[in-house]
Amino acid sequence: MKYLKLGNTDLNISRICLGCMTYGEPTRGNHAWTLPEENSRPLIKQALDVGINFFDTSNNYSDGSSEEILGRALRSYTRREEVVIATKVYNAMSNLERGLSRPKIMQSIDDSLQRLGTDYVDLLQIHRWDYETPIEETLEALHDVVKAGKARYIGASSMFAWQFAKALYTADLHGWTRFVTMQDQYNLLQREEEREMHPLCAAEGIAVLPWSPLARGRLTRPWGESTARLVSDHYGKTLYDKTEEIDALIAARVANIAQKRSVPRAQVALAWLLSKPVVSAPIIGASRSEHLQDAVAAVELELTAEEINELEAAYVPHRVVGFE
Repeated sequence: MKYLKLGNTDLNISRICLGCMTYGEPTRGNHAWTLPEENSRPLIKQALDVGINFFDTSNNYSDGSSEEILGRALRSYTRREEVVIATKVYNAMSNLERGLSRPKIMQSIDDSLQRLGTDYVDLLQIHRWDYETPIEETLEALHDVVKAGKARYIGASSMFAWQFAKALYTADLHGWTRFVTMQDQYNLLQREEEREMHPLCAAEGIAVLPWSPLARGRLTRPWGESTARLVSDHYGKTLYDKTEEIDALIAARVANIAQKRSVPRAQVALAWLLSKPVVSAPIIGASRSEHLQDAVAAVELELTAEEINELEAAYVPHRVVGFE
């Protein structure tokens, strides 16, 4: 495993981040495909064993059970100071309405810390932009969370570049804690972030943490092949259902390079992401041991300029999605 600093922070993170949406009680929340605790713990342990020290979850994943499972596993297998834990605030819970007002942020972080079983998180991210709460109220509350020692840094996810620029400017204007990361949808099938968001992040020293780096598995298997998650993942269908024809061509190029390299397709798709200087760590989901093996191997796989051009040449502008 390779490591780097997370943006301008002092956090040392692995080049792969383990996304923990996959780990949660299937009977809680709205993700029937998640793995219960007894199936989740071995994968979290394997991630630690292969050198992954960066874990991303959210308050609302499986109604909080993702945080609970992750927290218990990390306490069993490692020391708190050895790992970087990221979670999110914004989405509704059974005891909390959606939003980024001060009371909601304060309750959410306390609830997350209790579920995770820790005194602080390394990175607290706003899951989406709140159109109903002034950004000043949100930023001041997040600043106070950091000052109280409940989060070391703050990050953002999936918004327009003008919104992120406004948030950075507003934080600087008031002397509040500024965002250090952007978690956005970025993969070979969805590259719209390259137009404005990523140049902004590069200019401001913001670390990019792509979610859905494998396009919900579409880049890892023969095009059209179905899985249990693909069938039940209604949100995923909204991300890619309008561009299937051109996306199939890109996926075929991933398969072609993977065949020539004698590696799984996932390694090629992740290696492409890791070749981008603005990307710090793709957030991968792992429901099987080989998913982690592929992610770790991708860190060492260097694509040639010709291979990168082959992967990118077929791309056409896509509808901007994933901000919901």
